Amino acid sequence: MATNIHKTAIVSKKAELGEDVVIGPYCMVGDGVKLGRGVQLVSHAVIEGDTEIGEDCIIHQFATIGLPPQDLKYKGEKTAVKIGVKNIIREYVSIHRASVSGHGVTKVGDSNFIMAYVHIAHDCSIGNSNILANASTFAGHVTIEDFAFIGGLVAIHQFNRVGCYAMVGGCTGITQDIPPYVMASDHRAKLYGLNIVGLKRRGFSEETVNVLKAAYRILFKERVAMTEALRRVKNELPQIPEILHLVEFIEANKRGVCR
Repeated sequence: MATNIHKTAIVSKKAELGEDVVIGPYCMVGDGVKLGRGVQLVSHAVIEGDTEIGEDCIIHQFATIGLPPQDLKYKGEKTAVKIGVKNIIREYVSIHRASVSGHGVTKVGDSNFIMAYVHIAHDCSIGNSNILANASTFAGHVTIEDFAFIGGLVAIHQFNRVGCYAMVGGCTGITQDIPPYVMASDHRAKLYGLNIVGLKRRGFSEETVNVLKAAYRILFKERVAMTEALRRVKNELPQIPEILHLVEFIEANKRGVCR
């Protein structure tokens, strides 16, 4: 199938379009944009700058990708957006290109479901297979690992991280890192146990879940300093990959860890 461009769309001759790309009514595709095979722009989408979108992504009405960051330090420097394959990006989503204070790229991985009105700011790094619910907002330099669920109207402060397989309830404000495998919610995020249902749905064994439960008790329920809790987790529990990642995630924090 040849590339299909609606007669009302404006597509730069300097854009690179893969096979089977569909560009719907009133879309705008700027200089330097790269659209992989099978990308669909439904209508009224705006894609600008050094933006690369991987195969089979579907981008819905009024989404804007690759526009300049909302950062007063940014003065037009060349920065980028890189989006992987098989992402669904719904209405009014905004994904800004990086600013000058990061690594130069705003990244979105593969197979993410990004619901309406989500804002992904400059220098964010979104992993794979995440669900980002309506109007969730990610400030600059936010990192989301893989298989996380972020509820509607969640606001994440800049430089914070959300670990893999975590679930964040709607209307939560996040000012510290959310560890992997947990549930968090409340006006200012608090932990509410392991994301047990989510872990089982993703095929985690009962043995792995039990080890993570033990780690959760030590790290987040017992009233000991985090350094002591980490020492105990390292010495008292099986060092399965999930425990190693949990410990590494916590030790790498810069803004504190939600407890």
